[in-house]
Amino acid sequence: MVDREHDLPIAKPAEALGIGRGSVYDLPRPVPAADLAVMRRLDELHRELPFAGSRMLRDLLNKAS
Repeated sequence: MVDREHDLPIAKPAEALGIGRGSVYDLPRPVPAADLAVMRRLDELHRELPFAGSRMLRDLLNKAS
């Protein structure tokens, strides 16, 4: 989509495409498996205990590990 090796500054093609320059410079990085596991567990806890706030969820996560 945007050729990084071209002589034009990246801002010009990004503007022409209607995208932000940040999306050209910052490439998405894969999320580590450990982070995905924590997010999955947080989601499970939140579904089981929808009234739980951030502190209670934190304590439940700490108790499990």
